[in-house]
Amino acid sequence: MNDRYDAGYGQTPYELVGYDEYGQPVYRQVPAQQVPQQAYDPYGQQQGYGYDPYATGGQQNGQPGQDQPPGYDPYDTGRQAPVQDPYGTGAYPPQGGNGAPYDPYGQTATSGQQPRVAEQTAYIPQQAGPTPQETETEPESPAPQREYHTEQFAFVEEPDTDSEDVIDWLNFTENRTERREEAKRRARSRLVALVVVLALTAVGGVGYLWYAGKLPGLSSSDDSKTGTTTATGAQKRDVIVVHLHDTAQGGTATALLVDNTTTKQGTTVLLPNSLVVTTDDGTTTTLAKSVDEDGSDGTRAALDTVLGTQIQGTWRLDTPYLQNLVDLVGNIEVDTDIAVPDPAAKKKGQAPLVNKGEDQTLSGKMAVAYATYRAEGEAQNAQLERFGQVMQGVLRKISSDAQGATVTIQTLAQILDPSLTDKDLGAFLAKLADLAKGGDYKTALLPVQADGTLSAETGESVVKDVLGGTAKSPDKDAAVSVSVQNASGTRAHTEDARVVLLNGGFTFLDGGTPADTRGASQVLYADAADKENATEVAKTLGLPTSAVKKGTVAANADVSVVLGQDYEPSSTS
Repeated sequence: MNDRYDAGYGQTPYELVGYDEYGQPVYRQVPAQQVPQQAYDPYGQQQGYGYDPYATGGQQNGQPGQDQPPGYDPYDTGRQAPVQDPYGTGAYPPQGGNGAPYDPYGQTATSGQQPRVAEQTAYIPQQAGPTPQETETEPESPAPQREYHTEQFAFVEEPDTDSEDVIDWLNFTENRTERREEAKRRARSRLVALVVVLALTAVGGVGYLWYAGKLPGLSSSDDSKTGTTTATGAQKRDVIVVHLHDTAQGGTATALLVDNTTTKQGTTVLLPNSLVVTTDDGTTTTLAKSVDEDGSDGTRAALDTVLGTQIQGTWRLDTPYLQNLVDLVGNIEVDTDIAVPDPAAKKKGQAPLVNKGEDQTLSGKMAVAYATYRAEGEAQNAQLERFGQVMQGVLRKISSDAQGATVTIQTLAQILDPSLTDKDLGAFLAKLADLAKGGDYKTALLPVQADGTLSAETGESVVKDVLGGTAKSPDKDAAVSVSVQNASGTRAHTEDARVVLLNGGFTFLDGGTPADTRGASQVLYADAADKENATEVAKTLGLPTSAVKKGTVAANADVSVVLGQDYEPSSTS
């Protein structure tokens, strides 16, 4: 870029040295030499365009020989510079009568050409048309040396952009490094937190399994139905007893509702009416008789004694309330095992109220009929199991929210046992409902022997595993044992007599069914000391005292009974 720039209008006294911070070219003056100055015509000397922006003395407005327009001094050198005529009209006469040409750089005096100063830098503004360096000037005579001042020139200072770029790059790399380090620190923190959470979860899981007795090698019993092992010693259970009272036909049905809060398992334990319990005065009786005579408190205490449980409360559920409860929860679904006729039917052969089959939808009335139905010749346990089905169906439909279940109980408007408030019962049923909906609920029948006592197998399978108690049946020798033969020709009479005798506090022994039927019933005793007991047995069965006679008695019984066709079953059995 050290060569002189020639735009085609003649050699100029300036050369390009660079660009300023605004992108404008910067020139410097070459060493002094004679440069002929020629008139500049920006439009190629075309006639009619006389504007000479640099007032070099060319033809103006197409009029040759016209006086030059006033010039101006762009660097304010202090001399009186001629005034510029931008349009070359000649309206501005030369100052002082001197017609010197316009010199924008102050290089000439009033006449002649000034010698060039050595190596001076000047700022040349960018123009839209040809630059002053491109003009051709006519040679002039030398002029005296003129004086220049520094304020005449605008020196260009190139910004040191390289240093700023370096600083920006350093800042960028430093910020990026800091961001990377911060990201690494956050990642390490998250990793540590994740490890801590996993460790706490593992410890908590192992602790729960240990508390629930589910760790391998630490269990004491095996649940054959669920396939899991549980430790019975540390388990916590909430238990209430519910008594269903049939207000239309008489009789009761009893069940225990158990919530094992340790294993998260719910169970309905069905208790046969023939279960022998001990009353407060030390005498033995059956569960059904205890419910009728001793009430809720006496029966609850008797059950705690025989089963080794701790029952928290008693829920008396009469059949009208059961009907309302089923209607409140919106009907229930039950797999029925028998068709139940309509109790209100006036003619036989009408359609049953409850059909036999799977997933039968039962309303309140249908649920009560199914829960209390006992077909001819059926044992009481069959009816008891139907009651258990209805209870589990209700639990699957009742609200799992304690408040919602409490509102349902309060809507029934029952008079509850003082030990069991509506809030306590609602919260308890809500927990069982949650288990029933999740499939963690079952129904179990308490096996009772013919004499109403519990066997060792019973104590192991239900009393110990489900209730967490110990079976303590009364001594069989404390009750009068009665052997019954059914010669009435009706098979259901045996079961009816068994229930009636057990409810009366006697021990029942099945004497079988003879081949021949008899018209009249008999009650036999062998020793005179047992005559009073035989008379009491006759009264319990509803037989006349004339049926009591001395005779042959079974070897393992105190009194023998032969049922005849005159025997009428009890309505409370």
